[in-house]
Amino acid sequence: MYTVAVKRDFVGQHFLIGGDWGAENERHSHHYVVEVQLEGSELDRHGYLVDIVDIEHHLEALVAHYRDRTLNELPEFAGLNPSIEHFARIFGESLSARITAANITALTLKIWENEIAWAAYRLAR
Repeated sequence: MYTVAVKRDFVGQHFLIGGDWGAENERHSHHYVVEVQLEGSELDRHGYLVDIVDIEHHLEALVAHYRDRTLNELPEFAGLNPSIEHFARIFGESLSARITAANITALTLKIWENEIAWAAYRLAR
């Protein structure tokens, strides 16, 4: 099984809802790091699992969508607590829809919200 990964970082904001989490209930920023890992058992005719430039293009487009935004105000988070778990799923599903390489069998999207805490979402394709 082959794995290719690319990561990007950006600053975004959110505030947690639905519970009493103290300061986390107030709008605050995170320096997020997003890492996508693509898996597959076969390489294309160029010896790639997927072209890294293609991954970078789609990843950067999504990062630009979230950069300097408040997650709570975006339609994809309507009615959701904007946890990093939800964020990983939403980001992963959006990225998976953009990457069309036929030999990809799984995508894992990991989002770090600081140096010690992350959540991931894995999609089998």
